[in-house]
Amino acid sequence: MRRIINSTYISVDGAIENPHHWPSTGSDGGVGQQVQTDLLQSCDALIMGRRTYEGFAPVWPTRSGDPYSDQINSMDKFVVSSTLKDPEWHNTTVIDDDPVVAIEAMKARPGKNIVQYGFGRLTHTLLDNGLLDELRLWVHPLLVRGGGPQDLLYRDGTLAQLELDTVTKLDSGIVILGYQVR
Repeated sequence: MRRIINSTYISVDGAIENPHHWPSTGSDGGVGQQVQTDLLQSCDALIMGRRTYEGFAPVWPTRSGDPYSDQINSMDKFVVSSTLKDPEWHNTTVIDDDPVVAIEAMKARPGKNIVQYGFGRLTHTLLDNGLLDELRLWVHPLLVRGGGPQDLLYRDGTLAQLELDTVTKLDSGIVILGYQVR
């Protein structure tokens, strides 16, 4: 069975929104990009919610010529949304009915792993239904100190137990915590 791996950037104070606006924490010699590329190349599908799609779709199709961009643009993409009707990003399918049923079927089909970026309602639905297998938190060494509850990792829901599997420290100060979902 295929595994779903979520990869999320988070600040020390729990902020997850708009990490592209966060200040750089320094260079890691390309190690972080390689970790992300290795993850993406181990997958043949990407699932995301509408908000993540709206952040990715204008950017990634304009990039090419490197392993990450070429993989994300060529792979199958699935967006869970009741409002998005005509996605323009190549190989994108909208899941507009029950995402649990659609994603259970996706996991049961043969193929590589499935990556999920963003941490919102879709991630909580995956957790609540036992569909998320791994959570990789990229902890950035900064306090955002702004926003509201919608900008934080926390949401009301059922208890999710995690088991620490890997720890990767980057020279930039970012720590990647890899958790298996129990």
